[in-house]
Amino acid sequence: MSTPSYIEDNVSQIPALQLLINMGYQYVSPKQAEQWRGGKSQVLFAEVLRKQLKEINVINRKGKEYAFSDANINSAVLAVKDLPIQDGFINANKAFYDLITLGKAFEQSIDGDKKSHTINFIDWVNPANNIFHVTEEFSVFRTGRTDTYRPDLVLFINGIPTVIIECKSPSLTGVKAPVSLGIEQHIRNFSKEGIRSLYVYSNILMSIATNDGSYATTGTSKEFWAKWKEQFTSSETEKAYWLKLKALKNKSLEEAQKNLLFEERTLYVRKSFDGFDTEERLFTEQDKLIYNLCRPARLLDLILNFTLYDDGIKKVARYQQYFGVNNTINRVTKLDATGKRKGGVIWHTQGSGKSLTMVMLAQMLASNADILNPKIILVTDRIDLDDQISDTFKKCKKKVRQAKTGKHLTELLEDSDDAIITTIINKFEATVKNNKKPFTSADIFVLIDEGHRTQYGTFNVSMQRVFPNACFLAFTGTPLMKKEKSTATKFGGYIGKPYTVKDAVEDGAVVPLLYEGRHTQILLNEAPLNTYFEKLAERNNLTKRGRAKLKQKFNTVNELNRADQVIYARALDISEHYTTFFQTHNDNYKPKAQLVAPTIKTALLYKEYLDEIGMVDSAVVVTQSDQREGTEDGYFNENEDKRREDKYLNAMIDKYGDLKTYEKSIINQFKNRDKPEILIVVAKLLTGFDAPNNTVLYLCRSLKEHTLLQAIARVNRVYPGKEYGYVVDYYGNLENLDTALSTYSNLNNFEEEDLDGAITNIKDEIDKLPQAHSELWDIFKTLKGKNLEPTAYEEHLSPEDVRNTFYTKVSQFARLLKLGLSSVDFVTKIASNKIDMYKQDAKFFLKLRVDVTRRYNDDIAYKEFEPQIQKLINKHITTDGEVMKITELVDIFNKEDRDAEVEKIKGKAAQADHIASRTVKAINIKMQEDPIYYRKLADLIKETIAAYHQKRIDEAEYLKRAKEQEYEVFNGHSKNVPDELVNNTVAIAFYNFSTSIFDDIALLKTPFHIEVSLTIDKTVKQYIYLNQKKIIDWHKNEDITGKINIELGDVIYDLHQKFDIDADWDKIDNLIEECLKIAIFKYK
Repeated sequence: MSTPSYIEDNVSQIPALQLLINMGYQYVSPKQAEQWRGGKSQVLFAEVLRKQLKEINVINRKGKEYAFSDANINSAVLAVKDLPIQDGFINANKAFYDLITLGKAFEQSIDGDKKSHTINFIDWVNPANNIFHVTEEFSVFRTGRTDTYRPDLVLFINGIPTVIIECKSPSLTGVKAPVSLGIEQHIRNFSKEGIRSLYVYSNILMSIATNDGSYATTGTSKEFWAKWKEQFTSSETEKAYWLKLKALKNKSLEEAQKNLLFEERTLYVRKSFDGFDTEERLFTEQDKLIYNLCRPARLLDLILNFTLYDDGIKKVARYQQYFGVNNTINRVTKLDATGKRKGGVIWHTQGSGKSLTMVMLAQMLASNADILNPKIILVTDRIDLDDQISDTFKKCKKKVRQAKTGKHLTELLEDSDDAIITTIINKFEATVKNNKKPFTSADIFVLIDEGHRTQYGTFNVSMQRVFPNACFLAFTGTPLMKKEKSTATKFGGYIGKPYTVKDAVEDGAVVPLLYEGRHTQILLNEAPLNTYFEKLAERNNLTKRGRAKLKQKFNTVNELNRADQVIYARALDISEHYTTFFQTHNDNYKPKAQLVAPTIKTALLYKEYLDEIGMVDSAVVVTQSDQREGTEDGYFNENEDKRREDKYLNAMIDKYGDLKTYEKSIINQFKNRDKPEILIVVAKLLTGFDAPNNTVLYLCRSLKEHTLLQAIARVNRVYPGKEYGYVVDYYGNLENLDTALSTYSNLNNFEEEDLDGAITNIKDEIDKLPQAHSELWDIFKTLKGKNLEPTAYEEHLSPEDVRNTFYTKVSQFARLLKLGLSSVDFVTKIASNKIDMYKQDAKFFLKLRVDVTRRYNDDIAYKEFEPQIQKLINKHITTDGEVMKITELVDIFNKEDRDAEVEKIKGKAAQADHIASRTVKAINIKMQEDPIYYRKLADLIKETIAAYHQKRIDEAEYLKRAKEQEYEVFNGHSKNVPDELVNNTVAIAFYNFSTSIFDDIALLKTPFHIEVSLTIDKTVKQYIYLNQKKIIDWHKNEDITGKINIELGDVIYDLHQKFDIDADWDKIDNLIEECLKIAIFKYK
């Protein structure tokens, strides 16, 4: 048995190609692909596209079929090539998407009758009518540059690049996971200076690494790449799936396919894969991802029905959206014996894209051939949700009509227009109650968002009366309560598998929620409170009995939560908590917070006190209360409260024109600007409010059941740099959370399993701190001696794999310590000397990390979390006057920057390590310029590093050699070379190769090597310049490179004759091949 390989090509790329070929993709070699597309500046297989357009498009007229004219076919190909790049990358991608999904009309005369006829670029109905290709190592010129980026695999439909895949070896070491590296390559590739000319055609992007894989679409940021989990409607379909995948994985390629695939690979690789044909191969995660997304019918379905553009962002369905919509379509397209369609409940947890799932379902219902004239109504229970869903449809370019009144809704229902209708529940109720004439069509679909609030009550009876044959589909982001489940069964029960919060957290679709109860931590001083009561009593001229009643009233939970001292104490605690642990300045990730108050009165009082304290910027978003509705509470002065409310709201009206404009403006600022930092609400924005940077929820009121679950989900959205959402509870909704959520009175109407994973006690995370602390110290357990100098720790981290582990562990420890220090429970219950020990160790390890990254010139992969770690340093680790900054890397090719960075490092050995590490990195960058010279230097540096660590040289000698070797890299290339070659860096590289290849004559025949190098340089220039101007893309012109090869063979042979040296054609061919690589690198 041969030893398995972990080389990227062997372990990921070739297996992916084999599976794709067996799935029906025709393999095109890189060389052939470059010919088909006409060079690296082009990305389409234009002739394939032209041929397919003729194959899949005909004009049907009077029972006859007519072909499109060549002129129209050519115009269609030009339409694909000529995208509006000037409108922006995503806009151009959107124009291309519209082109391939909608087709394009062209005028053509048939029998003298000139009409427009549509050319389709893909046959969406019959996947087999399309042609699918796959190629690899697809080099494309970068925007405005002559160098290239090279994706590993590109999949084509009808000659159009559609899927781009990066393959990685699972054995890659480092801080970043292999799949993450692939994702970063995609992001680099579709950046402004990347290869947008290719990615503008893309629809699916994938990063695979044998046992792992993620996918996204064009322009997706790293945080939103997703996993795929296949779902099955029955055990039979699941069994068939695995059998099919097993068969594809183990099907041997035909000999011709193998020859083409391994044509440019070594014989060893071919033999290895031939050997696999004799054994059964197990499928991997990358096999499943490729099969799940790229099998032709599935790929077309994803592109056509599950891709949309949401406010300038392209999105592709996650697996729960895909199966949720398809399961629903499969259910509702069938009519029962009474002519009705079966509805049901779709439970997809909040933050998982529920609104977009509704959009995808609505558009599939609207376009389904089995449903004639569908009337689709989307019902929500709040105006802001109605606006949000309506805006989502508009952003996705779907025709939508928003009902303004109940009467208007009735008119829209009676209208024959096929627009999707959105409305809020009260308007829907008004239509239902007031409309005497039922709408009897079975093609009416009522999609109700957060349906548990409406669909299962008495209102259901009225809905059934007005829409007796309609199909009702309820979407919920929170689980159904026990009492709702039996009623929901009458509507068909759950459709497909519920997508719970636990699923979403595991998939990375939402961040985990951490809960901290601070209800019992805000302790009041009884004396000031009694004094306050007395002052209030005097102001109101209360009798002794009245005073007793007032005090008794303040002792109730609700009144205590609104007491002035409590509100001020909470406002102060919130200000300190937010500014200490979340407030940032000039960072990409600026965490925001919501404060939930019980009434508008307390909301405005919180705002007043927060402003008085002056540590945070806040704003209030509430529904203007009915001024006639006044309730005396023994504390609030009705007139004073009304005055405060009027003053605030009138000020906002004066500034913004009206409250609706004010609200929209504040929400926009909250999402996109530094201020406001805290949004104070009562009931508004507790449901359906989506601000991904919203991180902390301060609960200062009682919330129950769905409202509580929906409120805490406001902070679960994914955002760059955001690890958790935080729920800080000052009311006691889930005080001392340490049991199942279903045991709490506010949530005991839910099934326990439905609440699994909804929220975690912050203590459970903080409890991981001792282990993280221990694991960090374990890295250094082999260090001998006590009271070691920091340099000993730095040198212990010399091996790269040990440093990578250290970087991971120190960040984990720092983030958990920051979490602990934000918790009142941790600070009050953990011994102060232990907390000081944690802080001291954090200070040491974070300082060590700064020194180590500088010493070894490392670029660590935690930039998204650096602001929060820096905040921990500034607030808790350093003392007054101390500064500890997380460093950025310097430009290693800038001498002044290099020298300045060395000055920051203490100790000769540390300076030497830094110089040696960055010099090796510079060598890796410059290696292609002169491989022989830089390879020798790299070996010399490695030998110097080894000599120091083996104690064969001291620190001073180590630093001296490191500096000398750095100088050689940056300044020594022309040193010790023949005078004839000085200042000709390309000829020097040829000279070094000549002396290396013809090593047996190197010492005796220096003139020979000089002439060889100068002749090669002269010959190359002779063919690549025309009238003193370099020929563009000469290196891609096989005629030019072929002539250079032949000419070099002749002149080098002649030089052998001239110097009376026996010609060795293997060595001559080797020299020509290597020198041509250098010439292409230097002269292209």
